[in-house]
Amino acid sequence: MKIQGLDFLVIALYLIVISAIGIIMKKRAQRSKNDYMLGGNTLPWWMLGISNASGMFDISGTIWMVSIMFVYGLKSIWLVWLWPVFNQVFLFVYLAVWLRRSGASTGAEWMLTRFGTKKDAQMAHKIIIAFALLSCFGFMAYGFIGLGKFIEIFLPFSSVAPYVPFHVSPEFVPHFYGIIFTLFAVFYSVMGGMSSIVWADVIQYGLMALGSVSIGIIAMSELSGQTLNVPPDWSKIFFGWNLNLDWSNIIADVNQKITDDKYSPFGMFFSLMLAKGILASIAGPAPNYDMQKILSTKSPRDAALMSMFVNIVLLPTRYFMIIGFTVLGLLYYKDLNIQTASGGVDFERILPAAILKFAPAGLLGLFLVELMAAFMGTFAGTLNAAQAYIVNDIYLKSIKPKATNGEISQANYLVGIVVVAISIVLGIFAKDVNSVLQWIVGALYGGYVAANVLKWHWWRFNGSGFFWGMAAGIISAMVLPYVFPDTLPLYYFPLILVLSAVGSVAGSLLTPPTDREVLKKFYRNVRPWGFWGPIHDEVLKEDPAFERNKNFSWDLFNVVVGTIAQTAITSLPVFVVLLMPMQGFITATVLAVCVFILWKTWYKKLPSA
Repeated sequence: MKIQGLDFLVIALYLIVISAIGIIMKKRAQRSKNDYMLGGNTLPWWMLGISNASGMFDISGTIWMVSIMFVYGLKSIWLVWLWPVFNQVFLFVYLAVWLRRSGASTGAEWMLTRFGTKKDAQMAHKIIIAFALLSCFGFMAYGFIGLGKFIEIFLPFSSVAPYVPFHVSPEFVPHFYGIIFTLFAVFYSVMGGMSSIVWADVIQYGLMALGSVSIGIIAMSELSGQTLNVPPDWSKIFFGWNLNLDWSNIIADVNQKITDDKYSPFGMFFSLMLAKGILASIAGPAPNYDMQKILSTKSPRDAALMSMFVNIVLLPTRYFMIIGFTVLGLLYYKDLNIQTASGGVDFERILPAAILKFAPAGLLGLFLVELMAAFMGTFAGTLNAAQAYIVNDIYLKSIKPKATNGEISQANYLVGIVVVAISIVLGIFAKDVNSVLQWIVGALYGGYVAANVLKWHWWRFNGSGFFWGMAAGIISAMVLPYVFPDTLPLYYFPLILVLSAVGSVAGSLLTPPTDREVLKKFYRNVRPWGFWGPIHDEVLKEDPAFERNKNFSWDLFNVVVGTIAQTAITSLPVFVVLLMPMQGFITATVLAVCVFILWKTWYKKLPSA
C-alpha cells in the first residue's frame, strides 16, 4: 500500500472541511424551502458555474474518459457527445434564459407553468417526477460504482479487513468503499442544501484544478524525449466511416475492448450520436443538478452566463487530467496493475493505477482528494435534485402543503437518507461504469427527448401528450435492454424516439388543448420560438406592443459557433500535453475566432440583469 501518513492527513483535512461547510450552512438552509433547494436565488452566477462544473467533473465519468482516450485516442473527444456534452452550448445560447424565466423551483414544477393545474397537467407533473428520480438514482449508482473501483486500488482490503467486524467478499469490496465515502457526501449535502453544495464545490474545484495541472505537467515531462507506441490514427482527431485502429502488435487486449464497446462502424455510431445529441439538447436539461443550478441563478442573464462559464472552467481542466493519465498509462502500461480478480483487463482502472505509480506522498493524497471531490460534487448535486423533486413536488403538493420550515427540513433529511439507500442498492447490482452510462444516455434519456422538444416549440402539445410521450419513452428504456440484450442502447434509440413521439402527438391530439390563459402567460414570460402562431395572435390582440422571438436564426448560428468553440477548448489541452505545437496553435486560433464571434452575436445581446 503506497498511501502514506501525509496522504491520510490531506484526505482527513478535506473530509473535515466539507463536513464543516454542511454544519455552517445548516441554519441558512433551514430558513425556507427556497433557501434549501435553490440557495435563496442569491448565489452569484460564477459560483454556480464552478459548482455545476464540479458536479460534471465526476469520478466515474473521468475514469471512463481516460479509458476511452487510451483506447480511441483523440477520436474519444467525440465520444463525450453521448451525454451530449454540447447541450451546455444550447443552454448558454438560449435555453437557460427560457428555463429561468419560468420562476419554477424544479423541472416538475415547471410542468405546471407550461400546462396549468388541470388533470392532464398533474399527469405531466407526476411523470416528470418519475423520470427525474430514475435518472437521479441512475447517476448516483453510476458515481457509486466508480468511487468504489477507484478507492479499492489505493486501499487493498487486506490492510483494512482486520478493522472490519464482518466478512466482506472480494466482489463486494468496491461497494464497501463506496458506501463509506458516500456517507460524507450525504452529510454536507443533506445538512446545508444548495448553498452548502455550491461552497463545497468551489473548494473542490480548486483541488481538482491543482491536481489536473500537476498530472498534466508530470505527463509532459515523462513524454519529453519519448514516443507513444500507438496505432497511426490514434493521434488524429478526425475519422472516416471506420475507426482504423489496430492494436494487434501493441496491446492485443485493446482490440477486444473496441469490439466489446460496439462503436463500429464509427461513422454510423457518430451519426446516431449527433442526431440524438441535437434532439436531447433542444429538449433542454434533464431534471437533475444541472437544471437545479440554472433555477438557482438570480436572473435569466445569470443563467446564460453560468451555463457558458461551465465550459470554460470544466473542459480545459478536465482534459488536462485525462490526457495526462492517458499518456502515463501508454508509456508505462506494462507496469500498471489493471488486471481484474478473474485475470482479465479492466481499462477503467488505468486512472487509479497511474496515480498509484506516479504520485509521491502528499501529491498522492491530493489526487485522491481531487477525485473523491469529483464524486462528492456529482453525488451531492444529484441528491439535492432528488430531494427537491420528492419534497417540493410530492410532499408539499400532495401530502402536507402547509408544512412548517421545521417539517420541511425533517422531510429533506429523511428523503436524503432513503434516496441514498436506494442508489447504493442499485449500484451494488449494476455491472460497471460503462453499462450504467450507456443505459442512462442511450435508453433513459432517449425516452426524454420527444416530449421535451415539443413542450418548448408546439402550442398544441398538452399535459396528456407529455404524459403519454414520457411514459412510452420510459417504458421502452426499461424493456428494450431485455429485448436487445447485446445491442448498444444508442442503436435502438430511434425506436424509443418513434414510440415516444407517437405517444406525445397522439396523446395531445386526442385530448383538449391546454387552457388558453395558461398558454398565453407561458408564451409572454418565456418567449420561445417555434410553432406558437395562434397563441401569438391572441397575445398580440391583448398587447399590440408584444414582439415575437425572432432569434431562431441567430440562436442556431451561435449554437454551431459555440459547439466549435467547445470542441476547440476541449482539444487544446490535449495537444499541449501531447507536445503537438502546430495542432495546438491552429486550435487556439479557431477558439479565439469563435470567442470573438460569440462576443458580438451572443454576449452583447443577452437580456439585462
